[in-house]
Amino acid sequence: MLTDLEKQVIASVQGDLPVLSHPYSEIAERLGVSEALVLQTLKNLCDRGVIRRFGATIRHQRSGFKANAMVAWCVDEERIEKVGDIFSAFTEVSHCYRRDPADNWPYNLYTMVHANDEPACRSIARKMSEKTHVTEFALLFSRKELKKTSMAYFADDDE
Repeated sequence: MLTDLEKQVIASVQGDLPVLSHPYSEIAERLGVSEALVLQTLKNLCDRGVIRRFGATIRHQRSGFKANAMVAWCVDEERIEKVGDIFSAFTEVSHCYRRDPADNWPYNLYTMVHANDEPACRSIARKMSEKTHVTEFALLFSRKELKKTSMAYFADDDE
């Protein structure tokens, strides 16, 4: 069960954070609590597994990348963790997920690769393949961004 403060803190961080040296102080001021309490609440939520991941959402095209591809990989299950760690270390990779394969779709590890053009994405995927010896993969290039938002679990009263 979440407290009212925990719900308010989650609502405050589920959208865009202000670009400030101390963004949590602005959140704290709005909530009428200390910055330390906001940070401790976030830490507690993470420690309890309520918040599993906390990160930035990058608008790839606005940041200069002209191409991105979801690369679907078919990786032996006993190698998933190791291969995932290697893929995640590539600076061109923003996401790395393990998913269950489906009928007629054997892929179980997915990476999002960003580059200046499609040939560069293909080259990065080849380098990833060479480094891990995973040779079965498919590149799915993004053609149009239809939606890109974070999940909203609680309403922020200021919205």
